Amino acid sequence: MTDQEIIRIYREGHREQAFNEIVSGYSERLYWHVRRFVCSHEDTDDLLQEIFIKIWNSLPSFRGEAKLFTWLYRIATNEALNFLHKKKIRAALSLDSLTAEMEKKIDEDPYFNGNEAQRILSKAIQKLPEKQKLVFTMRYYEEMKYEEISSVLNTSVGSLKASYHIAYEKIKGELEKLSE
Repeated sequence: MTDQEIIRIYREGHREQAFNEIVSGYSERLYWHVRRFVCSHEDTDDLLQEIFIKIWNSLPSFRGEAKLFTWLYRIATNEALNFLHKKKIRAALSLDSLTAEMEKKIDEDPYFNGNEAQRILSKAIQKLPEKQKLVFTMRYYEEMKYEEISSVLNTSVGSLKASYHIAYEKIKGELEKLSE
């Protein structure tokens, strides 16, 4: 079902059906989008439930100025960032490093199904500043166009291209360090 059809049936009063279509159509994509930031299956599952509750509660205010896809990704991104900010505050209070904690989660995650190269890449991505991590993940893993990322993050395409390039260079440097 297309996004336009989902919005149409929602506006016709079939709210649960529209929401179920959103959940079935976007659960996996949103799961992996969030998972790349929080690095834990359990945290991602919990966060995804919160995201879908927020989507359900916010659907009446969806004006259609952005694509449904963009709107959903913006909600998921904001919730993931809020989650990470809370973790960062807790880590600062306990004098732990959030990056180290995320790297540890990558190593200990029983659901991680990648090879060692993917594990190393995931750890290198975790070392990036927040914006670079967002842009790199959306562009590299999700193969989103810069225009789509621009709509989700409300940032210019030129700025996104620069952020991606810087992130790419940092990751390349991290991988080169490991291969020496």
